[in-house]
Amino acid sequence: MNYDEKNKKIITERLVLRLFQKSDAEAVTKLCNNYNIFKNTLYLPYPYDINDALTWMEHHLENFLANKSYEFAITGKESGQLYGAIALSNNQAFHHGEIAYWVGEEFWGNGYATEAANAIVQFAFDEKKYHKIFARFFGSNPASGRVLQKIGMKEEGVLLDHVRKEDRYEDLVYYGMIRENEIDS
Repeated sequence: MNYDEKNKKIITERLVLRLFQKSDAEAVTKLCNNYNIFKNTLYLPYPYDINDALTWMEHHLENFLANKSYEFAITGKESGQLYGAIALSNNQAFHHGEIAYWVGEEFWGNGYATEAANAIVQFAFDEKKYHKIFARFFGSNPASGRVLQKIGMKEEGVLLDHVRKEDRYEDLVYYGMIRENEIDS
């Protein structure tokens, strides 16, 4: 992982994680207007339209510059094609943050979520000096859990029937990891 601070980009073997631009709104809409993405995410609306994309992206740069959250587009390093999104919140009081991600269904199974998540973990620990990162996913979406396992996170617990999605209750499974070799500053 290589972080280009000036351009706010994270570069991996196959991906570039970069800030979203208004020109991404159409691609975001196409990828997010998908029931299979909606059913596995907590806050994504469905149907999803261009205004949802523009509203979602509206404060990304401001939040990034204020160190509140970091929202990156997951794009192909060679093609520049938008595959999905990955975000990292920043709880400065506790030196931790949550990672969240989605990848368009047509790109599932290519390891993009795992590669992006690995990069965001490095960004959180090496660049932002977090003590801990965590993530949560619906118990009905074990593929998301496999991504977290692959990047070294451990299950910390399950909140049973914790949220309601489409007239059903969903368990939220929490995973986390603590920075290794941390020196108190």
